[in-house]
Amino acid sequence: MQMNSHRQWASRWVTFILAALLAASGVYWVLKWPESTMPMPASLPVANSSSEPQSLARLLGGGGQATTNTQATAPVAPSRFVLTGVVADKAQGGTALIALDGQASKPYRVGANVADGLMLQSVAARRAVLAEGLNAPVTVTLEMKLPGQ
Repeated sequence: MQMNSHRQWASRWVTFILAALLAASGVYWVLKWPESTMPMPASLPVANSSSEPQSLARLLGGGGQATTNTQATAPVAPSRFVLTGVVADKAQGGTALIALDGQASKPYRVGANVADGLMLQSVAARRAVLAEGLNAPVTVTLEMKLPGQ
């Protein structure tokens, strides 16, 4: 049985060219890798129960404005409040991001005054409860919408 030497050399050349292209592609991407356009952060932010409310608000995408306790007295209506984030913590009660009257979201710890006469009573997954005191009956229950709703 006799083999065609031209066909044998042609397959060798095709294999060599494909291997060289693969090696060149690998070298190109390895050399391109260190000059990434996105800067890598020195460390990733970690949310823990001892973080301050403002930094927690920024981590969850809330407003970066300072929290003020001078708010106008208004009737209690659930439409005034929008729950944008919750971090439930059994040890310290947790924190909720609540937007009041269409303003930027602000962080409130359990027991903090949200509006005149209302404080954050408790938080759970996707829910925050407002009442006149920690042991008072529930005045407003805020629920987060599911993604895509």
